[in-house]
Amino acid sequence: MVRSPKGMHDILHGDIRYMERILEKAGEIAEFYGFLPIKTPHLEQAELFLRPLGETSDVVEKEMYTLRTKGGDLLALRPEGTAGIARAYFENGMGSWPQPVKLYYEGAFFRHEKPQRGRFREFRQFGVEILGSDDAVLDALTIKIAYLILREIGFSAKGGPASGWKNDLLVHINSIGDKNCRPAYKKELTNYYRKKFNYLCKDCKRRLKDNPLRLLDCKEKECAELKAQAPQMIERLCETCKTHFKSVLEFLDEGQIPYFLDNFLVRGFDYYGRTVFEIFLEEEKKQDGPEAVAGAPATVLGAGGRYDDLASILGERPLPAVGMSLGMERIIHEMKRLEIAPTPHPEAKVFLIHIGPAAKKRSFNLMEELRAAGVNAGESISRDNLKTQLNIASKIGAKLALILGQKEAMDGSIIMRDMEEGFQESVLQTKLIEKIKASLAESRRASLKKK
Repeated sequence: MVRSPKGMHDILHGDIRYMERILEKAGEIAEFYGFLPIKTPHLEQAELFLRPLGETSDVVEKEMYTLRTKGGDLLALRPEGTAGIARAYFENGMGSWPQPVKLYYEGAFFRHEKPQRGRFREFRQFGVEILGSDDAVLDALTIKIAYLILREIGFSAKGGPASGWKNDLLVHINSIGDKNCRPAYKKELTNYYRKKFNYLCKDCKRRLKDNPLRLLDCKEKECAELKAQAPQMIERLCETCKTHFKSVLEFLDEGQIPYFLDNFLVRGFDYYGRTVFEIFLEEEKKQDGPEAVAGAPATVLGAGGRYDDLASILGERPLPAVGMSLGMERIIHEMKRLEIAPTPHPEAKVFLIHIGPAAKKRSFNLMEELRAAGVNAGESISRDNLKTQLNIASKIGAKLALILGQKEAMDGSIIMRDMEEGFQESVLQTKLIEKIKASLAESRRASLKKK
């Protein structure tokens, strides 16, 4: 049997319900703050990513899906969303729009990396980008939007009864300076790591010359330990970057958004400068048992930063910009683990049952009449057995079963059975919608009285 490629996965209805909840809330918040939706192609010119992401980045070196067209063009499946948004800004003349331009997007991205928990080779992200201003308030707004989305879909609250976890969102933030102050820091960082060269992993030894900042992002144990004594960018910021970063933090304080100054935080792409951040789900086990654990591993749910140099790298005029993205699969994984409910599927309060060919034909149109009247109904039109259809109605929790036999199809009536009480009555099909709504309303009133 032919199966899906490694790292690619089908998204079934269960996960789609989670995705709907995330995207509904994300879109609502983005639209409120004046963001406009945009969709960019899945395939882009490969050069759009080669220089901006960095030729020594993991994505460019190991993870990009590329293909050569019959005409000789080198294309790439998009590994991230920001570069495509920047291209779209210039290609579609957004420079003539009121500035800054605020855009949001969602879609699939592709990286040939090792599949693991919450991470796939085809993955989905929601992101926002603000292009056309270097005002620090926009860095804070970008972080705020990511934080609000995650908080309002259910994080930063107590987990479900089975999990026993308290989870809190925490923004890890840093400034990596700009082209004025970063070169001196990179030189100092290079000198530090040269003295530790023999202890570096293979990748870090290779990257030291071209981009020493990447060594701060290495997850290998030996490199992570060396990082602890490395020089910090925060102490070497120029006055302009220092003032900008101070303003970002002041806006976060004003918005009561919790953050942690992570002096070694960098992002994996070369286009980032000044503000960089990641949003962690920090957890702590309730201290009420022998298995209680403090400082449980944190999970990154979203990340972003400022990328004022990206447009110049692409050969366009300078364009200050900032953005963020949220990883859908990772968020869904954590929602399930913490028992955060997805968007509920509307319950079918009514189930239509047919018996015989004439009734089956009538049911074909009757379902549409129910839908048009706003009645959420279920059916199993390919089944003909009465008992089988009643069992299905019972399993989905239908309040009413509408039974249409040969006689009813001919005389324009239908049997309406109360699935809880067991009684039934024959009603005219012309009065059916009215009777259904009255019966369901009565059922709701009775349910409220019991509470």
